[in-house]
Amino acid sequence: MENVEKPWPALWSLVIGFFMILIDSTIVSVANPRIMEGLNADINSVIWVTSAYLLAYAVPLLITGRLGDRFGPKKLYLLGLVVFTLASLWCGLARNVETLILARVLQGLGAAVMTPQTMAVITRIFPPDRRGSAMAIWGATAGMATLVGPILGGVLVDGLGWEWIFFINVPIGVVGFILAMRNVPALSTHPHRFDIPGVILSAVGLFLLVFGIQEGETYNWGTITGPISVWGLIIAGIVVLAAFVAWQRFNKGEPLLPLGLFRDRNFSLANLGITMVGFTVTSFGLPLIFYYQLVRGLTPTQSALLMVPMALISGGMAPVVGKIVDRVNPKYLAAAGLVLMAVALVWNGLLMQPDTPILLFLLPSAVLGFANAGIWAPLSTTATRNLPPRQAGAGSGVYNTTRQFGAVLGSAAIAVLIQSRLAAELPSGGPGGSGGEGMAMGGTLPEFLHAGFSTAMAQSILLPAAVVLAGAAVALFFAKPKPVQNWGAAEGQASAKVDAGLDSAG
Repeated sequence: MENVEKPWPALWSLVIGFFMILIDSTIVSVANPRIMEGLNADINSVIWVTSAYLLAYAVPLLITGRLGDRFGPKKLYLLGLVVFTLASLWCGLARNVETLILARVLQGLGAAVMTPQTMAVITRIFPPDRRGSAMAIWGATAGMATLVGPILGGVLVDGLGWEWIFFINVPIGVVGFILAMRNVPALSTHPHRFDIPGVILSAVGLFLLVFGIQEGETYNWGTITGPISVWGLIIAGIVVLAAFVAWQRFNKGEPLLPLGLFRDRNFSLANLGITMVGFTVTSFGLPLIFYYQLVRGLTPTQSALLMVPMALISGGMAPVVGKIVDRVNPKYLAAAGLVLMAVALVWNGLLMQPDTPILLFLLPSAVLGFANAGIWAPLSTTATRNLPPRQAGAGSGVYNTTRQFGAVLGSAAIAVLIQSRLAAELPSGGPGGSGGEGMAMGGTLPEFLHAGFSTAMAQSILLPAAVVLAGAAVALFFAKPKPVQNWGAAEGQASAKVDAGLDSAG
């Protein structure tokens, strides 16, 4: 373990940036209808405001985690924070949806540089058997961002305009930079060779796959232009990603994706679980927000207030769960949290009717709070428990890549499903009946469309419910954590074992 006298100030300083990334995502989800109206954009374009960010976030995570090992997590974190803050300013100044999407790509790149460093620092300054409380801060941060993001976003959108959901990041970024400069230690670095072919293959494969899924409904799952088709892009993406994995297996140098890490059963299962969580957390909010604002006529502030129980309970329970997870088998906490999330989403779906008393939605929101608190710390501690400090950046990069890959797929899949269900449930030619174009008008829908639109949103939210339920099944296969002995003193031996695993895998 790194010799850091005051690890908690370092962690809290890094969490400021993590909070900003999360608050940005939650603010944008609430503001989507206003952005559609303000920039005269259709639903698919506005969904790309989120998808482009998530794609730019996911693709570089493997290399930025490794860069943190090589140049130090503090330097990389500060660089990413500067990029993210300046990109936020650009987002607020955008005057068309194309510029906004481009600025969101730059934001995603900044977030990709920052995120692995936070998790890598936790792994390096907290021993495995005391890491639960530190990892639980992630859950508390997510809960508070869920609370502050939508409420603050609603107030800003209603009072000042959607641009201010991005401008708000600038002062947060400045404060975060000052605190990180003062409190985050300059941890030791480790030499690594960078796998450029792996970077290219992973980036191309992810882009082709996600773009094909995202744009499938727009092009009726047919031809995009000339010989390029939707299914051609999807298949090509899968093939390129398979080539990427094969290259990692046979690369004689140091691969971008250390396949030896996956020899640890819990690391592999935790990565699969967080992929499903990323899918669910990103996708379930969209049909819910559209239902609140377009069927029930709620303002962004009012719709955000329905999420208050989720955020308060999640933020309050996360530290408690963090202390418990260091003492019990984390699979029980993770499985319970994932099942509760599925229950809450199905409950929301059952309530999504035109005449449901709106306050009833506070009940599944509260269940989501307990669910969220029980997910993050158990999954992250399980993934990082056996990582040696030398591979902290690589392991963090892999874990966050799988989380964001799930988020990208969730964003793309929910967009496709929403458009498909709108086309099925609304009259042809009605608002949203042919891809959701009518939704760009903003405001509420005509009353005769409320039932069909509500049904479409209720059906759509069942997809993330099914995915997160599958995640609960995955969590049940976690192996019981082994006692930790001389973890800090054994850093060299642990690193050698992982390196041997990498050599045999390569």
